[in-house]
Amino acid sequence: MKIWRELLGYVKVIVIVVVITLVINNVVLINAKIPSPSMEKTLMVKDRLFGFRLAYGINLDLFGYKISEKFKDPECFDIVIFKYPDDESRLFIKRVIGLPGEVVEIKDGKVYIDGSPTPLDDSFIPEKMVGSYGPYTVPENCYFMLGDNRNDSKDSRSWKNKFVRFDQLVGKAVVRYYPSFKWLR
Repeated sequence: MKIWRELLGYVKVIVIVVVITLVINNVVLINAKIPSPSMEKTLMVKDRLFGFRLAYGINLDLFGYKISEKFKDPECFDIVIFKYPDDESRLFIKRVIGLPGEVVEIKDGKVYIDGSPTPLDDSFIPEKMVGSYGPYTVPENCYFMLGDNRNDSKDSRSWKNKFVRFDQLVGKAVVRYYPSFKWLR
């Protein structure tokens, strides 16, 4: 009898740990590995990071039921993990550049929002972007994304579906933990 009670106690602990782990991994955090150089120098190939799934709201797909509730809007320059608009089975990580209703235009490698005479401050990119693109009018509830390594990034400029919908956002990148610790901004 005593051994069965002890065994049952261990089973309960294991079940509780598994449930908590599943909830944290599927509802609270996302663990991601950087597969490409599109976000260099901010994030390098093979870096590992945690994203916060609840940063903007809830975007869950549970047993075929989609739950999407917005708490907060993404801001310009946020680094986000999202379902690739051209193939939602793949996750991408890029920086938010254009917000809903904004017009994004790239002239001679500089990004302008809503016809502003002053380009965005993108001093964090590793080299000057080349080319001119747009203008792109960002639809309601959508975002325009660019990689930090703009000359080597497949981003909103090259996708068939140019914009990421809110319900495609998976989370906000918060901290890189490998190969070293770094808060992401």
